[in-house]
This record gives sequence, structure tokens and C-alpha cells, in this order.
Amino acid sequence: MDKGHHVMFVMAKICNAASKCTSIDLSDLLSAFTSDIVCHVVSGKLFRKQGHDKLFRELIDANALLIGGFNLEDYFPMLVKLGIIKRMVCAKARKINKMWDDLLNNLIDEHASKPTSEHDNEENDFIDVLLSIQHEYNLTRDHIKAQMAIMFEAGTDTSFIVLEYAMIRLVQNPRLMEKLQDELRSSIPKGKEMVTEDDIKNLAYLEAVIKETLRLHMPAPLLVPHHSMVDCNIKGYKIPSGTRTIINSWALARDPGSWENAQKFMPERFMDGGSAATMDYKGNDFAYLPFGTGRRMCPGFNFGIATVEIMLANLVYRFNWKLPEESMKGGISMTELFGVTIRRKEKLLLVPIVLED
Repeated sequence: MDKGHHVMFVMAKICNAASKCTSIDLSDLLSAFTSDIVCHVVSGKLFRKQGHDKLFRELIDANALLIGGFNLEDYFPMLVKLGIIKRMVCAKARKINKMWDDLLNNLIDEHASKPTSEHDNEENDFIDVLLSIQHEYNLTRDHIKAQMAIMFEAGTDTSFIVLEYAMIRLVQNPRLMEKLQDELRSSIPKGKEMVTEDDIKNLAYLEAVIKETLRLHMPAPLLVPHHSMVDCNIKGYKIPSGTRTIINSWALARDPGSWENAQKFMPERFMDGGSAATMDYKGNDFAYLPFGTGRRMCPGFNFGIATVEIMLANLVYRFNWKLPEESMKGGISMTELFGVTIRRKEKLLLVPIVLED
């Protein structure tokens, strides 16, 4: 999928802010960018253009709250017997499920009713692919809706969170920002309006910055819960068959026994000659599992990394960045919100400065 027009939309917004020397809400902008990308891949549509972007954002946030939000019964087990909280949560879940169901059904119906000529003239999206194999694999409508929901929910926030933290770390470390800018600006023709995916192939420091961002700020620090299929023994610890297991990849990635200066942002550790130079995204080293490992690792990690690479490259290549005056003294707040994913509580406001020729 060509992400160019989505990147251009973001660049235009930033250029407008730069021309006025005003700060821009990078959190909202990057969140909208990743939402547009995922929605386009899944449905071939831009919810922003259809006026559904607000509804989509509400549904994503509601799901995150229902699945990973604070549960009073975890701290006061006696409340379970009363059933009050359970009834409230179930009522909320039914309402959200109905809204999701309506949205997904409408998208499927629109695709199923498209004339053959439209299918021939358009690039197939995720729904088109699922419908094309529906009978071959006996997929029900519920199967299709489940896959759509997974794509929407898993792909939207994760890339945005990585992009936001990458920008924060670079703004906090001007030397590293300059090093990445030097790599990009020396590798890409001067004056180019937009960096393309072809331009950023084999840029080692860009990859190192993203890897280090994922090490310190994994969007899903506990990955996805797994289910043991058979009895197993790990270093004397017995895990019975049927046990739900959770991997704390956040702790593994910050373990001082595996990482030098584990709390410090050091992209150089992933460069040639660095202590983590051989580590990749595929889970071959258990000290670094941003996407899990094995057959159940995140299936969309290549797409997610490509999305982060192209946007981060354009943000750093086209602009210099600084904090707004009101944030100079206190710096950037790193207070986080916890749930299915970990994200920052505050919006990221930065002032873009157009690169002088």
C-alpha cells in the first residue's frame, strides 16, 4: 500500500503550523495518521472523509477501557457477590458491541454489493480479500467481523504510540536528533518534498532509533495473553496445560542483566558493533520481544514498522523541532496511562521549524 498521500496530509498540517510559528498537537495528528492508514488498508476508505473518524476513535478508546481499565472488584472481591459493577460493565459492553457491529456490518455490506467492475478497477483491501476466500474457508460473517476488529484495534494505537515516544526521545536528546537528521539529509536528495519508502531503505540509524524506542516504550508491554497447550517445565517452574500465561516483555527489555545502561535511550546499541546489533524484531532473542515470538507473534509487525519508519523519517527530514515556550521549564511530561497499551497521559505539543535550504 502506498502511504504517500497520508504522509502528505500530515506534512501539510505541520507546514501550516510552521508558517505561523505555532505549536502543533502531534499526538492528535499522529493518531489520525495511523487511523487513516489502518482504515484504508482494511476498508479502502478514509473514515476522516466520511465523518466517521470521531465514532471510530470513541470505539477504539471504549474497547481499551473495557478490556484494560481499572476494575474495582480486583481490589474489593466482596463486590463480586453484589454483581453491580458486572451489570454496569456488561451493559456498557453490549452498547459498544452494538456500535461496532453496526459499523462492521455496514462496511461488509458495502463491499459485498460492489459491482464486479469496481472490484476490477480498484486495489483489493482487507475486506475484499476476506470476502473472496469466504466460501473456500467457510468463513462466517462473524469470522470476518472478528478479523476486521482485530486489525482496527491492534493496528491503530500501537504505531501512533511508537511515533510519539520516538519524537519525544529525539527532542529530549538533541544530539541524537541531529545524528538522525544528518543520516536522512545526507542520503536523500536535498529539497525533496517528501521522503518515500525507497529513500529510507538500509538507513541504519533510523532503524536503531525505532528499535530503541520499542525497547523502552513497547505499546503492549505484556504482549497478548497466551494459553499453554501442554504441561511444561521452565527452569523448574511447572506450568500446567491450559494455563493462561503473560510475558512481561517490558521487564525483559529493561533488565540490567541483559542491557547496559538499561534505562538510557541509546540507539547506538543496535548499530554495528553495539551490544544489541544482532537483535531484530522477530523475537530471536528473549531479551527483546516487542512483537512477541514464535507462531503467535504479532502478524502485522512489518506493516507497523514500515508505517513508523516513513512518518518518522519525514518528520525529522523536513523539520527541526522545539518545545513551546510554556513547556521549556518543565519539559515533557512522561506520566503514562495504563491499559491494554501504555501511552502518555498528556498531549505532545511541539513547534515545527521548516528546514532552511
